Amino acid sequence: MIPLIWAIAGVLLVVAEVLSGELVLVMLGAAALGAAGASALGVRLGPDVAVFAVLAALLVLLVRPQVNRRLRVHDPVNTGTRALLGTEGEVVEPITADHGTVRLRGSVWSARALHDDELAAGTAVVVVEISGATAVVTPHGRS
Repeated sequence: MIPLIWAIAGVLLVVAEVLSGELVLVMLGAAALGAAGASALGVRLGPDVAVFAVLAALLVLLVRPQVNRRLRVHDPVNTGTRALLGTEGEVVEPITADHGTVRLRGSVWSARALHDDELAAGTAVVVVEISGATAVVTPHGRS
């Protein structure tokens, strides 16, 4: 009967993990299933709690960080205007502190200079910020 209780607790913890997503409950569920296995092999009630505690500690402290790191390795994809940050472009119409145009990835954007500089047509620039529909740029090699 005790192994069945451990098994039910393990399954319930694993199912509850779906709601939390933090990988703690799945580790505790796996430890409970390990305790169910130990209990089924004849380990008594006191030592099977110790089996659960040791497995839970090992899984939460050692395995969970590794799994978390593996699952969260990729940064979110930059899309929209964030994708233009750091993009190199070329001044199409002279840029002042408040207006001008620049070509970025084949598209012409309104632009303004970051440092109140005046940038002549043909100057290589880098996008440091997007403010609305305006690219804030600085000469390439300067930040």
